[in-house]
Amino acid sequence: MDKKKILIVNDDGVASDGIRRLANAAMKYGEVWVVAPDGERSASSHSLTVNKPLDVFPVDWGIEGIHVYSCSGMPTDCFRLGSKYIMPEPPDIVFSGINNGYNAGPDNQYSGTVGAALDAASCGYATIAFSEGFLIDPKQGGFNRIVTDKYLPQVLEELLGEGAAEDPAKTHVEPGVVVNVNFPDCRVEECKGIKWNCGVYMGDTFVDRYEAVKELPGGGTRYEIRWVERSHADEGTDMHALMNGYISIGVVNNIS
Repeated sequence: MDKKKILIVNDDGVASDGIRRLANAAMKYGEVWVVAPDGERSASSHSLTVNKPLDVFPVDWGIEGIHVYSCSGMPTDCFRLGSKYIMPEPPDIVFSGINNGYNAGPDNQYSGTVGAALDAASCGYATIAFSEGFLIDPKQGGFNRIVTDKYLPQVLEELLGEGAAEDPAKTHVEPGVVVNVNFPDCRVEECKGIKWNCGVYMGDTFVDRYEAVKELPGGGTRYEIRWVERSHADEGTDMHALMNGYISIGVVNNIS
């Protein structure tokens, strides 16, 4: 198997648990470069920094063989700087994640994780986005982390290993395409395996609500978002797979 030049970005930041776990797993497949925001950038979608400079610093993870940098910008900035200016050569493939929280259904359009992946795909790169169930404090562990860590090596091998592109029943990694992977938040013994070629669930596009939490001087009002968990999804979609204990793998389409 040819070793690849792999660029990894995310929206949870360079210090996140998910990107470190993904980088460790990716080392089997080649040379790993990480360029990630210097802090949380969730729900930044396809945002790009245009009105201020971008600061990039090397970061020591203490892991030999992984090149790590933080960036003051957005996930899309991380991809652009990483692929064109930080890596000595362009990447063969771009990973984004592992995001803390699903990027499935309508949430894909808000996600900084998927936004950076879409940008990479629009530039012609083969791209995979990875996400898992949300955990308030990743340091505490959780069912989703155990499922992800067990199945991530298998998923990578299925997508990148020898003969991966030959099985018509599976989602294929190819230039200009975002393969979207979500790991379910369930006990590891309850995970039923992989659902391939999952479509993006587009029902209940906007179900979250905003709650007025404070009256402000000058007649203003402060609102906070309140997330609403989806309770159903159409069969064959990413949300349906996750609700039923499957790893969801499918394609997220770009505008082009």
